[in-house]
Amino acid sequence: MLADGGEAFADLAVLRDQAEVFGSVASTPTAWRLLADIDEQALALLRSARASAREVAWLQAAETGEGIPAARAAGRVLPGLVLDLDATLVACHSEKEAVAPTYKGGFGFHPLVCFMANTGEALSGQLRPGNAGANTASDHIAVLDQALAQIPDAHRHGTAILVRTDSAGSAKVFLAHVRDLRKRGIRTFFSVGYAITEPIRRAIRAMPDRL
Repeated sequence: MLADGGEAFADLAVLRDQAEVFGSVASTPTAWRLLADIDEQALALLRSARASAREVAWLQAAETGEGIPAARAAGRVLPGLVLDLDATLVACHSEKEAVAPTYKGGFGFHPLVCFMANTGEALSGQLRPGNAGANTASDHIAVLDQALAQIPDAHRHGTAILVRTDSAGSAKVFLAHVRDLRKRGIRTFFSVGYAITEPIRRAIRAMPDRL
């Protein structure tokens, strides 16, 4: 259902209406019960299964000569792998579990996710209430570590990995964690974006040339 572009459990009906192709498909209430029963142990098993499947897919890509494509920025090829961490506000119009007012005056969720720029793969994510802090270092660390665990060993320990975030990822604790991953044999680097306002432009122009 997801591969076909489905976005909600109700979209299982498309598969259910084609039993001769997909066989027996769970009802919507059954699918909801399955999701409700998933605990931390089940999530860990799902992450492990995803990592194993990804390793096979990457090996097959290497065997066909395609390999992992390079990421680009400003027309330039970036070496190694590039991981993008970012949070997004998801509006909710009813009192669902973990919804909360957002910092932009809305109401809903504030999940944090990590995608690989090279392939567009979603590596990890953390569901959070709407009032979750944008720059919470512990959340960034957890999502990054889960993303790294999804990368096959040969790439995780043998390839440069650039971690990109916006200003929400500028917490010193998070950036120190990115740097300290090198002690575990993971060649991590970081790039943190920042909005350039007029006062910042003036400060940059006033800097000595050597800076």
